[in-house]
Amino acid sequence: MPQNKKEIWSFLGFAGYYRQHIKHFASIARPLYKLCDKDTVFGMTVDRVKAFKSLRQALTTAPLLLMPDFKLPFKIYIDASGDGLCAALHQVQIINDKRVEGPRYLIFRQIKPTEARYGASQMECLCLVWALEKLN
Repeated sequence: MPQNKKEIWSFLGFAGYYRQHIKHFASIARPLYKLCDKDTVFGMTVDRVKAFKSLRQALTTAPLLLMPDFKLPFKIYIDASGDGLCAALHQVQIINDKRVEGPRYLIFRQIKPTEARYGASQMECLCLVWALEKLN
C-alpha cells in the first residue's frame, strides 16, 4: 500500500501507461488523482484503498486485446459520466468458427472541470468527438 504522495504518483504513472487496457481507468483512478492535489493531506481512505486495489487487480487481469483486421468494419462504443470519458473500438472476427466481438483499443480520460457542467447529451457528444479524434 502506498505510504505517501510520491508513491501514489509512481503507481499512477505505472498504471497510466496501461490505461488504454483498463476499462473505466479514469473513474477508478479518480480518488487517487484527487489525493495528489497540492492542497490535499495524504491519507488512505476507504475509497482510495478501494481504487488502489481495483487498479492493481485490473493491471493483472486486463481484457485480451486482439489484433485488428483492417479489412473488416469496426464498432465504437462510448460512455460519458461525471467521472470521465471512455471509448472502446470493437470488431467482430471469426475465431474457431465462432463470431467473436471484442475490444481492439480502449481509451479513457477524466473530464475537465468545465466539462462537468455539460448535460448528458453534450457529454455524450463530447465523448464521441474526442474518441473519433483520438482514434484517427
